[in-house]
Amino acid sequence: MKVAKFSLATTESYKDDKGQTHSQTEWHNIVLWRGLAELAEKHLKKGSMIHLEGKNPTRSFEEKQGVKRYVTELVGEELILLDKKEDWHIAHFVL
Repeated sequence: MKVAKFSLATTESYKDDKGQTHSQTEWHNIVLWRGLAELAEKHLKKGSMIHLEGKNPTRSFEEKQGVKRYVTELVGEELILLDKKEDWHIAHFVL
């Protein structure tokens, strides 16, 4: 079964009470399965613009030293490509 794992950056910008613009970037771990993984492999590259919806589970695992770690991932269920291409403007794919 095909799987794609990658990081996705989201940036939120706002202006403070003095009118200065601030931005905050967060990084998210993304997991796509089957057809969405194939889509990602064929069409996504660094800097691609997408709209992604899915589940946000947290899983845990124990390292060799006995330390318990937690990982939160977004498991994609719906992906919309927002990059402008010659052959499409918006492509919509659902798991």
